Amino acid sequence: MTLPVFGHTNPDTDAITSAIVYASLLSRLGVTAKAYRLGDLNNETSFVLKTAGVEVPDLLEALPEGTEVALVDHNESGQSISGLSGLKVTRVVDHHKLGDLSSKDPLYLRFEPVGCTGTILGKLYREHNLPIEGWEARLMLSAILSDTLHFRSPTTTDTDREMGVYLAQIAGVTDIKAYALEMFAAKSDLGDTPADKLLKLDYKVFPFGGKQYGLGVMETTNPGYALGRKAEILEAMKQEKAAKNLEGVFFSVVDILEETNQTFVLDDAHAEVIKGVFGADTQDNVADLGNRISRKKQIVPAFEKYFG
Repeated sequence: MTLPVFGHTNPDTDAITSAIVYASLLSRLGVTAKAYRLGDLNNETSFVLKTAGVEVPDLLEALPEGTEVALVDHNESGQSISGLSGLKVTRVVDHHKLGDLSSKDPLYLRFEPVGCTGTILGKLYREHNLPIEGWEARLMLSAILSDTLHFRSPTTTDTDREMGVYLAQIAGVTDIKAYALEMFAAKSDLGDTPADKLLKLDYKVFPFGGKQYGLGVMETTNPGYALGRKAEILEAMKQEKAAKNLEGVFFSVVDILEETNQTFVLDDAHAEVIKGVFGADTQDNVADLGNRISRKKQIVPAFEKYFG
């Protein structure tokens, strides 16, 4: 039986590459595994896979109840495949807080407070004394650079930096900064991408105060692109809120190079929330959240504290 391995919905580079690398690691440890994706790739991830010479994982939409699965880069049902509670999760490798995951049987869990799941996978290779292939190293390096914004994010640890340098040597990446900028340029090249897809490039739903909020993030070297399409994106936010019966939807435009966050705010009610959570005022549907560039470490915890 083949073990499906997958990251979260609206997948980013870490979710996709971690599924591929973990499936490869498990296979080398004698566990037949296959990587899948739960959504479309963003431009950065497509660039990474093409550069590494790796095929895009198949899309996974549903699985029979009771199927054994492995999760990477997430552990909350709201960010996973539909019907996760009916599946048998046997393994989880993640760098996020523990969510609503539950299990009737013992399972393998590997959680570490680092900036990227790729960092943990690199450590697993070392612990099992397995050589890392060049393509595997490139995928893990790419995930680390993406999740830590080239070591700029407050989620970055010394372990991420050390692992990044180690993997770059194996991958043959002699200039990490130049490669990171290539990745970010690919991520920022969005052309005429529909507004609803822009909203979902990196989008997750979180429970705050017993209600559901959608938090989208666009990490870019060209924030002017998103600001120029503000009206379209606000309309997409409005439609998403209504369609999914959410209490609120926010969209943060993170300038990777300047390390700033400009968040789109739908209306006065949303503006009150932003004021309460961050003490930030909203002008023309945009709130300046300063250097809060990490959803995981700076945005979500602030919402959780505000809503208690």
